[in-house]
Amino acid sequence: MIDLILKLKRRWLNAKATIGELYVGDNPRRQCYTLEDKMREGEEKIPGETAIPLGRYEVIITYSERFKKPLPLLVGVSGFEGIRIHPGNSDVDTAGCILVGRMIINDDFIGESRNAFSELFPIIEDGCKHGKIFIEITKEPYVSTEVV
Repeated sequence: MIDLILKLKRRWLNAKATIGELYVGDNPRRQCYTLEDKMREGEEKIPGETAIPLGRYEVIITYSERFKKPLPLLVGVSGFEGIRIHPGNSDVDTAGCILVGRMIINDDFIGESRNAFSELFPIIEDGCKHGKIFIEITKEPYVSTEVV
């Protein structure tokens, strides 16, 4: 059995949302962007208002009553259930879940979320067949390497 690690690097934080980059395993190529509720340093998560705490969580696939289909579910988020990875574009679309998208439209909106999810979900499904899936969430502010 081989575990699969998803790495979510939170990069851009503002008063409404947190945008990050999601990587699969050790692949240096970004799989997609993510959008979560705003991040609050050192404070407990507030349902539907703030991002989940930094850390490592197991990811399983279960049926979502809300979305009426199987979706990835984060296990072990202290005090919370139902934290999922799913398509969506802005903080309005998330009640504390992790949204995925192909592009950043502005500082609180990501685009092409269904396409990004349709590429990510089979990777997670396949990973579940061969071992466990984990997501590691870190805060790593973006640093430009562009030469000006």
